[in-house]
Amino acid sequence: MGAYILRRLLLMIPTLFGIMAVSFVITQFAPGGPVEQALANLSGQNSSFMDRFTGSGQGDAAGIPQGGQGSGYRGSQGLPPELVERIEKQFGFDKPPLERFVTMIGNYLRFDFGRSYFRDISVIDLILEKMPVSISLGLWMTLIAYGVSIPLGIRKAVRDGSRFDVWSSTIVIIGYAIPGFLIGILLVVLFAGGSFLQIFPLRGLTSPGWESFPWWQQILDYLWHLTLPIIAMGLGAFATTTLLTKNSFIDEIGKQYVTTARAKGLTERQVLYGHVFRNAMMLVIASFPVAFVGAFFGGSLLIETIFSLDGLGLLGFQSVAQRDYPVVFATLYIFSLIGLVLSLLSDLAYMWIDPRLDFESRAV
Repeated sequence: MGAYILRRLLLMIPTLFGIMAVSFVITQFAPGGPVEQALANLSGQNSSFMDRFTGSGQGDAAGIPQGGQGSGYRGSQGLPPELVERIEKQFGFDKPPLERFVTMIGNYLRFDFGRSYFRDISVIDLILEKMPVSISLGLWMTLIAYGVSIPLGIRKAVRDGSRFDVWSSTIVIIGYAIPGFLIGILLVVLFAGGSFLQIFPLRGLTSPGWESFPWWQQILDYLWHLTLPIIAMGLGAFATTTLLTKNSFIDEIGKQYVTTARAKGLTERQVLYGHVFRNAMMLVIASFPVAFVGAFFGGSLLIETIFSLDGLGLLGFQSVAQRDYPVVFATLYIFSLIGLVLSLLSDLAYMWIDPRLDFESRAV
């Protein structure tokens, strides 16, 4: 077991390196990089943005000539070359790409992610600032989805073809077919002051003055704010896990060892949870890392926008749009690392469910 875990941990190093290398190369060919974004702001006479690079107290003190020669960047016409060079140096683009990549990887190995290009804050502080929203949405949605889907899938497998199986499948599939953001809009219209009732809040994770509430009221207020976003995200998440659990159990129930267990006089509950459960849950556990990372980091952009929640999904989208590369690469690095660790933990969970698995003899 120890040798297998060590091999998997060592394999994470080239995997992370490959992910970051491919992403870095792609960004080199993407139009509208951070330098061009800065030049566009300067060309638009954004004085507050200009002061950051000129060091002057007013935007028009930069001495920008009209009709001057640019540096080859789109939007650099009319800007002095020394100002363009200063912006390149500010972003580190005065160095060759290979040197920038090596420096970035070296810093990331020490978990030094630098500072945001367009926000006056370190990247790690920015991520930590947005983390509570993503933790709340991802963790609660995953727990509720698996807590409902697995028992429901088992029940559907036991009663396969019954009226309960048919109508529950209909509801689950309809919930999966409707996009989460449409459900979110519908919930806002119905229950958050859209056109009908105003039962739930529409902004943030907590109410103003939350810190002064009693502890029990803080919990209720927090859950009150999360109710609609979790419903909007969770309805579609039930389908995959429910149907996967059902099909896995149906497949196992039809095997010979189940018939043998029943012939020995075991009750249906003993057969189901003592023999079938650990084998049927293998596929469900295998899908957990992807589902968790997707729910935690990637599936909440539109939900965050609809319910005015400032989390990692919205941060990632804004960073890509602004070409804020330190934030983009840092979030990619952190999320990839978490995904690889969860993948290892899912393999270890296999052994916990079925000790017959031999990891020492398994090739990575």
